[in-house]
Amino acid sequence: MATKKQTMSFEEALGRLEEIVRHLEKGDLPLNDSLQLYEEGTGLIASCSKMLDEAEQKVVKLRKGPDRSPVESEFEEETGNDN
Repeated sequence: MATKKQTMSFEEALGRLEEIVRHLEKGDLPLNDSLQLYEEGTGLIASCSKMLDEAEQKVVKLRKGPDRSPVESEFEEETGNDN
């Protein structure tokens, strides 16, 4: 592992997380190595979750205003009531 913390993009973090999962699923690593990978994976999950939350906050929905021009409004989470 690198000693200095590097900032990963979402895609890089997700790729590394997939790599960690593959290693852990093999089941051939010593316990200590598995625990280190697990810890790294949980950190990556937290980082990816934070990046997704930040991206969601930036999302805006465009709709037509009274004068028919686009108006930005905050992203609203759908409730799933599409009856």
